[in-house]
Amino acid sequence: MQAIHSFEQGQASMVGFGIRVLLISQDNAENPHRRKLAGLGSLVEATDDLFLGLEAVIEDPAGYGLCVIDCDAIGGLDAGRRAFAMLGDIPRRVPVILISSECQTQQFPEDRISPVMLRAPLSSLSMRVGFEHALRERLMRLIA
Repeated sequence: MQAIHSFEQGQASMVGFGIRVLLISQDNAENPHRRKLAGLGSLVEATDDLFLGLEAVIEDPAGYGLCVIDCDAIGGLDAGRRAFAMLGDIPRRVPVILISSECQTQQFPEDRISPVMLRAPLSSLSMRVGFEHALRERLMRLIA
C-alpha cells in the first residue's frame, strides 16, 4: 500500500524570505541559477564580472545575505576557490556557495569559513539544500 501526502507547496518553496543574493554568473534572465534562487524567494542581483561582484560584497557585507559564484562562468573551480579566498573575512558574515561541474562531491561544511560547494548542473533540490545549509544560522533565528 502506498500513501501519498499532499500539501500546499506555495509557501514551502519560499525559504529565501527576501534575502538579497549576489550571483556571480552569466547576467541574463534565462540563467538557471538566477531562476532557482528567485524561486526560493530571494532577491537576486547578478553580475558577470567577478571583480565587480566581489567588490560589491566586500563594500556592503551587511547588504547581502548570500553570495553565489558560478565557477564555470569565471574559469573553473580553482578560480572560484581563489575568488572565495579574496573575500577574506567576509564569509564569516556572508555565506558563500560555489557551483561547479568540476565538483565531484557536494560539500556542506559545518563552519562558516568554508563555502558550500554544489555540483553542476544544479537541480532545484540541490540549490534548495545548499541555500538552506548556507543560511542555516539565519533560518534558525527566524524559527526560534
